[in-house]
Amino acid sequence: MKKGQEQLKVLMGGRGGRPNGPGGGSGGPGFSKGTVVLGVIAAVGVWAFSSFYTVRPEEQSVELFLGEFSSIGNPGLNFAPWPVVTYEVLPVTREQSEDIGVSRAGGRGGDGLMLTTDENIVDIDFQVVWNISDPAKYLFNLRDGPQTVRAVSESAMREIIAQSELAPILNRDRGQIEQDAFDLIQTTLDGYDSGINIVRVNLDKADPPSAVIDAFREVQAAEQERDRLERQADAYANRVLAGARGEAAQVLEEAEGYRAQVVNEAQGEASRFLAVLAEYEQAPDVTRKRLYLETLERVLGSVDKIILDENAGGGSGQGVVPYLPLNELRRSQPSSGAN
Repeated sequence: MKKGQEQLKVLMGGRGGRPNGPGGGSGGPGFSKGTVVLGVIAAVGVWAFSSFYTVRPEEQSVELFLGEFSSIGNPGLNFAPWPVVTYEVLPVTREQSEDIGVSRAGGRGGDGLMLTTDENIVDIDFQVVWNISDPAKYLFNLRDGPQTVRAVSESAMREIIAQSELAPILNRDRGQIEQDAFDLIQTTLDGYDSGINIVRVNLDKADPPSAVIDAFREVQAAEQERDRLERQADAYANRVLAGARGEAAQVLEEAEGYRAQVVNEAQGEASRFLAVLAEYEQAPDVTRKRLYLETLERVLGSVDKIILDENAGGGSGQGVVPYLPLNELRRSQPSSGAN
């Protein structure tokens, strides 16, 4: 560069000028063939330096022909004849991120304070990681890519939070919120034809605002205690209900057993009666006598009795034969043996 500057000074009449040299009068610049060649070489070098450029593997270039999009440069050495063709090199695979939220933004503007559908305020901190998928669209369709990603991300997250209640946001829906935000941000940027690809959305924090977080934690503790008591009550109710159902089933089973027993006994008696009836119809006298004897045997079998023959002694009972009281004697034997 220094040599080139010195040669340019020579060409412009600086150091090395000859007042009486050929091709000029007194004080005019002196040009020689070597000087002109050196100047041409310097000019060609400057032009080549401006026209050849290198693109790294993680980059892509956008070549502009007279200010309009011409082509995409590939990684490696590329040629863009300056000044007709210019270029812009953009990092396409490098992941860039935008941090949104009160904590991440240092409390500026309350970016993370969002209103839920049940009219609560939640403090959201999240990160959007993105890269460039189409450098031409990114360069020509967006004025400020990072600011666009930030504005779209904040708007999308506010829309999602506005459709959700506070409790699910703080507990179980964090993964779903990340996925919904990812889809909505990417859809919006695609609608802008931005050439931006969203890599992931990280929901780092979802808490009540710091001014009311203590009261909110007390409410949460009270709700957890309520849930615990409800679970205990449900367990007791289930235990009592199960016991009552067991007892009811037992009573029903006993009743069913009793019913079956009574029915079977009745059917047995009916069958026995029908069998006796059939025998009675075949031999009424014999059957009648047998029934009479069986009945007397069943009734008088366990009774101490004395049978008198009315015909003995002329029907006056004089023919009664005295008998030993064997039963009384049998009862008195243990006591007499003791004596």
